[in-house]
Amino acid sequence: MNKSKAEVNYLGPFITLVFLFFIVGFLTTANGQFQGPLKAAFLSNAGSLKNTFATLISFSWFMAYPLTGGIGSAMVTRYGYKGTLIRALLLMIVGLGIFFYSSYYFEQYPSSVMQISDATVPVGFFIFLIGSFVVGTSATFMQVVLNPYLTACKVKGTQPVQRLNIGGSSNSIGTTIAPYFVTGIVFGGLSMEEVKVSQLMMPFLALMVVIAIVTLILSRISLPEIEETKAVKGEVLPRNIWSFSHLTLGVIAIFFYVGAEVAIGANINLFAISLGGSYAVNAALMATLYWSGMLVGRLISSSMSSVSAQKQLAWTSILATVSIILAMLINNPWLLVAVGLFHSVMWGAIFTLCVNKLGKYTSKASGVFMIGVLGGAFIPLLQGGLADAYGWRGTWILVVISELYILYYALWGSKVKQTGE
Repeated sequence: MNKSKAEVNYLGPFITLVFLFFIVGFLTTANGQFQGPLKAAFLSNAGSLKNTFATLISFSWFMAYPLTGGIGSAMVTRYGYKGTLIRALLLMIVGLGIFFYSSYYFEQYPSSVMQISDATVPVGFFIFLIGSFVVGTSATFMQVVLNPYLTACKVKGTQPVQRLNIGGSSNSIGTTIAPYFVTGIVFGGLSMEEVKVSQLMMPFLALMVVIAIVTLILSRISLPEIEETKAVKGEVLPRNIWSFSHLTLGVIAIFFYVGAEVAIGANINLFAISLGGSYAVNAALMATLYWSGMLVGRLISSSMSSVSAQKQLAWTSILATVSIILAMLINNPWLLVAVGLFHSVMWGAIFTLCVNKLGKYTSKASGVFMIGVLGGAFIPLLQGGLADAYGWRGTWILVVISELYILYYALWGSKVKQTGE
């Protein structure tokens, strides 16, 4: 168990985890893209709260990260990296089954509804939200493994931030495909008004089969442990994980980053639809181009071995801020598409800076890091509520504030004041 990392060939495990990054990205974005279709199908009678209920889909998904991240890091200590991944994938199958049941329930019991203010919402919608939380929990457990493993596993010719960006590139391929999968394959190119909930059932069953096959393959693949990145079972680490300021401030940075990323990725289509005309027609295209920009940016940054994570984070946060402000000033959602390119490097850069010199605290830090993903639940939800009250244009100030904090973390907050080594 004490082999040095140089004695272990991590190329196979690296490729496996890069593929799992694809699965996480695909399902995360597909989940968000269901907002539009579900808004039309489930929420046709939601009245003035339609946007608020639609953003609850992302909220329920991302609430899983802060609530279960600590559980994920404890699972890594108890079951190891591979054991945690297998359990995460099995949980994902359960969550997809709940998605299927929500559609089935809606079809079988269309009169089963809840009245909230002026909104009449089918019970099937709330079952879908439970499924979203369960699949989000699965994604959390996977992220607790994927991020520290890719950072620590040495593959010849790569650096930690590069490996994370390669994984991020795979993640971005999934996020790029997902919007067109939802609108083009799941709903056959139909307009939002023509979508039927019954069309959700078969895709969910197909995804359950795919994940089951992935789980079976993973169970037969060797995934060496990296002991110096986690405590051994029964070991008590002497320091409080929150005593590392660069980690604590980084959790806040990831809160704002994921909030900003999801707010644009999930709400750009709702913003475009609200403007009507050519913007509404191209709403799905905007979302796809946004996630495509993240893919392009990650591919570029994966080859930037001479540019530090700190510099990458600082410059991209500045450029993202400028783009969002311009989008607000001229009321043009197309400018938000460019932010995907700048967001592309932020996850890998923030995580790399957060776990810098943490040693055995790295795995625990990865679980704590997931708390910050709560931003993906709160910021889009808050934005949706504000949009219902005031319209979408001014709500993008929330994303501007997020980008400015990320800039602060890059320049000052990420400095290491004490190490775990």
